[in-house]
Amino acid sequence: MFASRAQQTAQVIGPALKSGKWVLCDRFTDSTEAYQGGGRLLGSEPVLELHRVLCHGLWPDLTILMDSDVSHSVQKARRRNRIASLTEAPDENRFERESRAFFTRVHEAYLKIAEREPQRVVVIDARPPAEAVHPEIVRAVRERLMAENVSARTQSQLSPKGV
Repeated sequence: MFASRAQQTAQVIGPALKSGKWVLCDRFTDSTEAYQGGGRLLGSEPVLELHRVLCHGLWPDLTILMDSDVSHSVQKARRRNRIASLTEAPDENRFERESRAFFTRVHEAYLKIAEREPQRVVVIDARPPAEAVHPEIVRAVRERLMAENVSARTQSQLSPKGV
């Protein structure tokens, strides 16, 4: 996973950020820390060290953690994979085959990350219907972007020549 992430960071994410573009990922090191560190009981330290070395410590400015009931999330993923398998090539589905204890550890690991890094991770309750969750996500993104834009404008006004 880290080989792919290091390549993605070097070839896609880094250059995009350097050119001033925004980057949106649906998975990054938090997922690895939760699934391998928490779910597979590897621990956070080895995952974070690999991230530091291979991704040069690059972290998202904002992470949205969609918090949901463990059993509901697993059922939804399994249902999605069953439906997809009818029309697409079979997926590995290795995570969806894991036990409830595994997913409980993953969930707890995600919550620990959010607790450890509240400045970056915003926890959104994903249990209500999508119509109720969507505005919460939009609000969190807008608040973060507005705060960053204000900070960037303030920095450019205080710095000589906007540097």
